[in-house]
Amino acid sequence: MPLIHDPNLLTGIEHAEDAGVYKISPELALVQTVDFFTPTVDDPYIFGQIAAVNALNDVYAMGGKPLTAMNIVCFPVQKMNIEVLREVLRGGLDKMREAGVLLVGGHSVEDNEIKYGLSVTGVIHPDKVLFNHGAQAGDSLILTKPLGTGIISTAIKGGEAESQQIEEAINSMTMLNKTAAELIVAAGDIHACTDITGFGFLGHACEMIDGSDVGLRINSAAVPIFSGLQELVETGFVPGGLYRNKNFRLSQIETLDTCPPWILEVLFDPQTAGGLFFSLPKSQAPELVEKMHRAGISDAAIAGEVVAEHPGKIIVY
Repeated sequence: MPLIHDPNLLTGIEHAEDAGVYKISPELALVQTVDFFTPTVDDPYIFGQIAAVNALNDVYAMGGKPLTAMNIVCFPVQKMNIEVLREVLRGGLDKMREAGVLLVGGHSVEDNEIKYGLSVTGVIHPDKVLFNHGAQAGDSLILTKPLGTGIISTAIKGGEAESQQIEEAINSMTMLNKTAAELIVAAGDIHACTDITGFGFLGHACEMIDGSDVGLRINSAAVPIFSGLQELVETGFVPGGLYRNKNFRLSQIETLDTCPPWILEVLFDPQTAGGLFFSLPKSQAPELVEKMHRAGISDAAIAGEVVAEHPGKIIVY
C-alpha cells in the first residue's frame, strides 16, 4: 500500500518499529501503538495484566513515557459470564495504574472469542527516540527478560506445564518494562532498542540488522531462558508461531555446534510481553546490567555482541 509521508513522522510502519512517533514540536513527539490478542493464560485477571503490559511495553521500547490508553475488547456476550470481562479489565487497569497511565476510553464488539488489549499514547523528546536499528560494531547486546513464554503457554494449554514454570512465565509477562526503560534512557548512549514479542528473539534481532553494515553474534549459553524448556521443546510443546518465525528468518542465521538444537528453537519462540533487547558500547554494558539487577530486573544479561563481519547475518554459538 502507498504510504503517506510527512516530515513530522519520525517513524511509521516502514522499519517494523515497535510504535509510531510523530513530532509535535521541537521538544515534543507523540508515541502511538496498539496491540491486543487472545488469552495466553486461564485466569482472566492475569490475562488482562499481560495484555496491558504487552501494549505498554511498545512505548517503553521507543524510550517513551506512556500517558493514556484506550481499551480494545472483543467478547462473546452470549457465551461467557460478564464477570470474566470485568476481571480482564480490572487486570489491565491495575497495570495502567502501575505505569502511571490514564484510561480515557475504548471500544468493544461482540465476538466468538475473547480478545483484549490497548491503544497507547505516550510522549518523548524527538531527539531521544530509540529505534530498532543503528547498532554499532563493538556494541554489547543486553536482554532484560527470559525467553520461553510461547512454549510455556503451549504447555499450559496441554496441561503439562509445571507450577514453577507457570509462575515464572506469569511473573515475567506481568512485569512492566518501565524500570528497564528508565535505566536505559538514563544510560544515554543506546544505539538500538526493541522489545521481544511475536517474532521471537532472533526475529527481532534480525530486524535490528536488516539492511545494515553490521551483524550479530549471540551466545546461546548467556541468553536468559525459563527453567525446564528443554524437556518441553523435545516433547513437542512448540507453538506454531515458532515454526513460522524460524522459516522466515533461518536464512539469516548460522548456528554453530556449541548451540544445542533445543535452544535454537527457544530463540525463535514468539514471546508475549517480553523484555527489552538493546545495544550499547561494550564498556558500559556490565555496569548497566548490574544496575538492572539491583533494581529487581534479575534476569538481565549480556547476550551477545555487534560485529562488522557478516553484515545482515547472525551467528549463534
